[in-house]
Amino acid sequence: MSGKKKGGKNTKHMTEEERVHFYETQLLAEEENRKKKEELLTQFLKDKLAKEEKANEFNKLKLQNQWRAIMREAKATELCKDIEILSQTFERIVDRKDAIIKSLSQDLAEAEEQYQLALRSHLQNIDNLVENQGSRISSLHREYSEELEQLKREYSTEREKMIKSHMFECNDLQDIMFAMEQEFNELKTEALHDFQSQKDEIKNKNLEEKHALRMQLEGAVEELWRQFQEALKQYNSTTEDRKKQFEELKGKDMKSAQEIELQMRKLQKIHDSINQQKAKMACNARDCEERNKMLKDEKESILVHFSQLKGQMNKFRENQRSKLTALTVLSSQTIKELKDKHQKGECILKLAEMCRKLETEEEKVLPFYASTLTEQEEKEIETMIQQEPENELANVMHEFEDLSSFWKRYNKVSLDKLSLDQARVQLSQENQQLRTLLKQYLDGISVSDEILSHNNPLFIVNNRSNLPMRIHVDPRQRHQVKTVVEAAHIVHNTI
Repeated sequence: MSGKKKGGKNTKHMTEEERVHFYETQLLAEEENRKKKEELLTQFLKDKLAKEEKANEFNKLKLQNQWRAIMREAKATELCKDIEILSQTFERIVDRKDAIIKSLSQDLAEAEEQYQLALRSHLQNIDNLVENQGSRISSLHREYSEELEQLKREYSTEREKMIKSHMFECNDLQDIMFAMEQEFNELKTEALHDFQSQKDEIKNKNLEEKHALRMQLEGAVEELWRQFQEALKQYNSTTEDRKKQFEELKGKDMKSAQEIELQMRKLQKIHDSINQQKAKMACNARDCEERNKMLKDEKESILVHFSQLKGQMNKFRENQRSKLTALTVLSSQTIKELKDKHQKGECILKLAEMCRKLETEEEKVLPFYASTLTEQEEKEIETMIQQEPENELANVMHEFEDLSSFWKRYNKVSLDKLSLDQARVQLSQENQQLRTLLKQYLDGISVSDEILSHNNPLFIVNNRSNLPMRIHVDPRQRHQVKTVVEAAHIVHNTI
């Protein structure tokens, strides 16, 4: 109060400018104080926020550690259960694999026995085929040797005949040539004698005429000789070139005459040889016609025999091919049926193994249920079984009597399946009712015009709802439900 009064007094004695300056300084001081307070407040809030963040981080880590320990324990128990389940599954798989290995080893042994049996039969068939083929080859070789010997004998006989005929013809030709030479020599001597006599006569006549003419013609000859010499000189001078050509053509003519004579001799020899060969050919043609006729007859008989054998062989091949085809079809059908039975047996064994694993302890100890028949009824059934069947159905049932234990277990499983199906239907109905109630509850939680227009469990007036809530729960299905919330979700929502 004293300050204000003092300030007020001071302002009374101040001028207008001093008063304005004083107010301005006062406003600036107040502004500075306000800014300092705001800075202190912001610094305090920042420190507080940092402390809150540190506490939040610490609490977050603490929650995470606690939830991690809880989840580790839950995961450890779950993993232990999974390990137990896996160990049981592994043991079942190992048992199944052992059973499969045993069955495969047994199948392998049976297949080996079948293979050995098939191999022995195959080797026996091959031995039989080899024996048949050996006997056939030996018979063919024997027939071939016999035919070869027969052909050799025929060839030797024909060769001897041809040699004898050749020698006979050679002797005939030598006799003919000797007779012709003698005749030619006689004709030659007669011709020479006639030629010498005529030559002597002509020579004597010529000598006489020559002597007479010589006397008459000596003068004329001299004159003619002189003219001849002149004409000769003139002729030689004019025909010297033609003479040379004539001499050349004369030499060529002599050579051509010699060649013509040689060729004529050759032609004569060839003509004689042709005639001889024609005679031989005619003789050989007669012989060959007979031989060809015999060979044709033999060929026709061999062809008929060959066609018969070929027909028999084709029939045998067709018969064997049909048998082989039928055998192949039957073997393929048998193999297919055996494979189907094998697959069916494997499927049955697998199903039996799976069913054995699913059996309860009671079923393992007592696989067959106790009979509900009386002793008298059992005796009647035994007497009926021992009797001979009267119709086909009874015969079939009598053959499958060993499967009675199987049918007992099958009937028991069928009854269990029927009861489980009924329980499943009942549980599905209950599940459907619960789903309906859950849907109604969820519809009641959400608020909308469409939902409020229908029956709503949350619409309660005077402690009563307009929705009938009748829940039927099987006491066997009651169990404690644990609600589990994820830790990260909690931390995220709290922060």
